[in-house]
Amino acid sequence: MIRYLVDTIATQKYLILGSVSRDLIRQSSESLAGRISYYTLPGFRIPSTILRRFWRMISYYHGNIVNFSEIGRSFGIADTTVRNYTDILQSTFMLRLLQPWYVNIGKRLVKRPKLYLRDSGLYHSLLSIETESALYDNPKLGSSWEGFALDCVWRSIGKSDEQAYFRATHSGAEVDLFWQHEGSNWACEFKFSDAPKITKSMLSAIENLSLKRLWVIYPGNQVYKIHPQIYVLPLQSVPAYWDYGQEQ
Repeated sequence: MIRYLVDTIATQKYLILGSVSRDLIRQSSESLAGRISYYTLPGFRIPSTILRRFWRMISYYHGNIVNFSEIGRSFGIADTTVRNYTDILQSTFMLRLLQPWYVNIGKRLVKRPKLYLRDSGLYHSLLSIETESALYDNPKLGSSWEGFALDCVWRSIGKSDEQAYFRATHSGAEVDLFWQHEGSNWACEFKFSDAPKITKSMLSAIENLSLKRLWVIYPGNQVYKIHPQIYVLPLQSVPAYWDYGQEQ
């Protein structure tokens, strides 16, 4: 059909995208010989080996404050170029860049974003974690849980990505996820622990951020309270407690 159109309507041009079937691409080289040309659109316009190095490097920042200048020095490129790459990956839903929440409260606050790979499977692959037992033995287990649980919680909350923040001070006090809802402040901590306990950092967050609730999300199955405003929650309990907590 395409060959007929090409031969009978000389002024008409046709664009066949790369998402078409492989069979059609193969047939086009046979039936449209002399009538077709191919143009490959590169993704980042850089070699795939370098791109893989880039992926591996940013995977080590998963769950941590990202240092664009450090990554740029490792690749011999400007930090602005690194920012452009990460912006592209963020806009294609491959990365999450969680911005810091800060107001002028007289504390030295971290003002660079935290980075997460949205796909836990991709994150594990980049770290060569191939089995469940290997994950449990890996020092990145906590970071893996944080990224996975954060994504699940945020889907339950139902807000846009631009409304999600974290908060950290240079003294080490922080909350992993912070958001506002109807004039109240909420936050989450993610702990891969059998029985999370209250910490000074949690108490600091309650006081300095005037939190209505602080949830500690863990991989257990019991709900319990460790402070009037701090609930320890299994991940699967978040949707129900979000609906319930807004009314309290």
